[in-house]
Amino acid sequence: MKGAMKVVEKIKKEWFSNVRGDVLAGILVALALIPEAIAFSIIAGVDPMVGLYASFCIAVIISFVGGRPGMISAATGAMALLMVPLVKEHGLNYLLAATILTGVIQILFGVCKVAKVMKFIPRAVMIGFVNALAILIFMAQVPHFIGISNMTYIFVAITLLMIYVIPRFIKSIPSPLIAIILLTTVAIFSDMDLRTVGDLGAMKQSLPPFFIPDVPFNMETLAIIFPYSLALAIVGLLETLLTASIVDNMTDTDSNKNKESRGQGIANIITGFFGGMAGCAMIGQSVINVKSGGRGRLSTFVAGMGLMFLIIALGDIVIQIPMAVLVGDYGVHWNF
Repeated sequence: MKGAMKVVEKIKKEWFSNVRGDVLAGILVALALIPEAIAFSIIAGVDPMVGLYASFCIAVIISFVGGRPGMISAATGAMALLMVPLVKEHGLNYLLAATILTGVIQILFGVCKVAKVMKFIPRAVMIGFVNALAILIFMAQVPHFIGISNMTYIFVAITLLMIYVIPRFIKSIPSPLIAIILLTTVAIFSDMDLRTVGDLGAMKQSLPPFFIPDVPFNMETLAIIFPYSLALAIVGLLETLLTASIVDNMTDTDSNKNKESRGQGIANIITGFFGGMAGCAMIGQSVINVKSGGRGRLSTFVAGMGLMFLIIALGDIVIQIPMAVLVGDYGVHWNF
């Protein structure tokens, strides 16, 4: 009886102790996740829906099985960067198979309590890891604005300027989100010569379908995807534990790092079967969530569900976001 009461109290504390703050923060994060998921899909070389489906699935699943309430997990730039060679050489189905294997490896890491070992990684190494990925992600954006049009350069410059200046006057709404909304509106009504998200792939206004990756189930396939899956599992866990530590410090609470590792694994396995790429915790979005009042699992759940609602309801607008704006966004907004 006492055990059941403890479970009920834990659920109330993690899910319903801060309903208003969690819902509002989750909605804000959902809005900011759209351009990020699209941009990370572009980096990986896959259809935008792959990143959007991943962000939806991972956020919703991790809200139930993760070890750090209030932390946002979705498709990330760090993971997307590692996927580029695999997608280029073998295609999407091998990426989905690698995503599933990534989840299996992360569950094993959690069971073996590898999170304890991660604590010994020097802070300087972690900072170098994050900044190096930031530079590589920006370089991956270069082909999307070099040699396109003069208006593309102008939009990139304006985006960078807005992202730097807006926070001095408005702190309640992320500056990249404001830049994306305003400049997309200008682009839609001015008929400018700009490449848009819609030029990169079709936007499906539907829930992700379940399917098994179309790859041969043999040792040759395993030999292809295992190196990528191992790298994705390690990088994803590093970024997740770093983010968890940041959220721990911001909220003055503790988290279960091994449970989080297992949760990330479960989320990636399920995501791979629903057409999504591997993901992990996001430093920037988690900070935005906490600063906006998000504390519980409900904020992560609302972020994921809100993202899918926006895609289904506003997909026709999302495809009109100029690529130049996303490039400018990731020139300074390193939210892995």
